[in-house]
Formats: sequence, structure tokens, C-alpha cells
Amino acid sequence: MTSLPAHTPYDGSSKLFTIGLKPLDPANWIEVDGHLLPYLAEKRRLYAEIPERVFVEEDGTRAAQQEVLELLGAYLPERFPDIHRRGDAGVEVMGVTGRPTIPSNLAAAPLVAASLLVQEDLILMRRDDSGWRLAAGSLCFPSSWALTEKFGKPLQQIHEPVPGFGPGTRPADLINRMFDGLQGQAVERYNWSIQSGDALYHPLSNVERIDRATSRPTRFPDGDVKAHAFIRVERQTLRKLPASRDILFTIRIHLDPLAVLARHPDRATLAASFAAQLEALDIAQLDYKGLTSDRDRLIAVLNHMAKDA
Repeated sequence: MTSLPAHTPYDGSSKLFTIGLKPLDPANWIEVDGHLLPYLAEKRRLYAEIPERVFVEEDGTRAAQQEVLELLGAYLPERFPDIHRRGDAGVEVMGVTGRPTIPSNLAAAPLVAASLLVQEDLILMRRDDSGWRLAAGSLCFPSSWALTEKFGKPLQQIHEPVPGFGPGTRPADLINRMFDGLQGQAVERYNWSIQSGDALYHPLSNVERIDRATSRPTRFPDGDVKAHAFIRVERQTLRKLPASRDILFTIRIHLDPLAVLARHPDRATLAASFAAQLEALDIAQLDYKGLTSDRDRLIAVLNHMAKDA
């Protein structure tokens, strides 16, 4: 039986299209659950099959990548001693078998090695005169964006398609100032969306996003939302690296069938809040999330859950 969701930001605690950064206890920086090995196997498959789509790096970022690897190497065996253990070749994940061959240029990148210790995707942001730009990244589980399109771009351009977050907007300025002000503390935020099926690798190019917003296709052609809808929750963390002063952005994906909410002890409250947040989205936000055609059906399913509780 599918377990209950680890995080439920759709309960109203993390509203869509807000910044929503909160302090993070460093002890809870990384999350590990029973899906660790399948996540790592999927990362290795993607590295072997489409390496150019899931890893990018600028020259001069290897030292910062190594800093990430060393931070994780110190943290993981202390936090998860039954899962991560120090060996002759560094930290190892217990139970990893059947490793596909990774291209040599990726195998030499410390950020790739770091990514194969955790379920999180790892993005390095570096400051220059244009702002904080995406300087390196391991992104195996994108939530409707493409790493290659964002590579080398500053935050305000990365967020340009997001309603209300483009260049010159107040949220864009606030995010840059927050990045500048981030020091030793770690912060976290949540984002969420709805997808059809349980694919972790869920990219979307800018052209595909524009086409989706124009044609507004349904994600559930057979109309069976409960059978196919998955809640995709992103737990994102930010911390400034002490040596390089780059910012490490981690993204942890949780996928839960929408139907599992019917078993949640707080299903009435959760379903009602979820429905209310979907109802509050405007057309631009719905188009961005790809929910324009399906919002009403999703709300109907959630309202039914709330009433049956």
C-alpha cells in the first residue's frame, strides 16, 4: 500500500507563486526514504542515456562541486549511519547494485558523485554582475523545465516564464536580495503541482510550455483523474557554501498518487484546502502549471474526498 505523503504543502502552508522561504534546521538538510535506491538507479540510467540533458557545468566550478561532495560526505554518515557509510573510496550508499556506465566526463565531476548519494537534485548558483546564475547542475528530476535552457542564466531570466516573477518584478528583486543576504543559515521552501503518472524525469522546454499554454490539453484524456493524477511536491533548500560562496540549491521530489489523500486522517481539511488553492489560481498561473483544462475536474475529485471524510 502506498504510504501517506511526507509533505502536504497544499494544506495552505506553502502557497503557489510565493517565495515562502523558511529557516531550516541543518540536521534536516537532506531527506532519505525507502525510495532512495530506485531514485539513484534512475539517476544512473539518465546519466548513461541522456547525460547532456541532466548535467551541466561551467569551467571553474569543480572546486565548488568538490565542496558540495565534501559537505555531503561529512553530513550523510552522521545523519544516516545505516544507509551511508565511509569507505576507502569515500561515502557509499548501502545496497547499490547494477550500476550503468556513466560517461567519463560526468564520472569525474564531483557534483555527479554527490548527486549519486542523495535523492535530491543539486544546483550551483554563482554571483556575477548580472546576478546569481546557474553555473553547474545535476538535474535528473526536473519539474517542467529544461536544465540546458537555464544553464548560465541569472535568476531573473530563469524565472521569466513564472507569472509575477519575471525581470523587473518585486519578487525577482526580493529573491536576488535574499540570495545576497544568505549566510551560514539554511532555508527551505515547497512547491507543488499535478502530473499524470509517476515519472520523476518530467522536463518541459520553453517551446513546449508555450504550446501547452496555447492548446491547453488535458492531462487525463480518459477522464479518470483519480487513477492517473500524482501530486508532485518539491522540497527545495538553499545554503551558501562557506569556501566558494556559491549557493547550493537542492530539489527533492516527492510523488504521491492523488487518490492516497482519501486515506489521510486529515483528508477533509487537506482536500478542501487543496481545492481552494486550485480555485484561486488565475488563468496565467493555470496555463503555467498546465492545469487550465483539468482544474475543475481536480477540484470536483477533491471536494468529493472532503465530503466523504
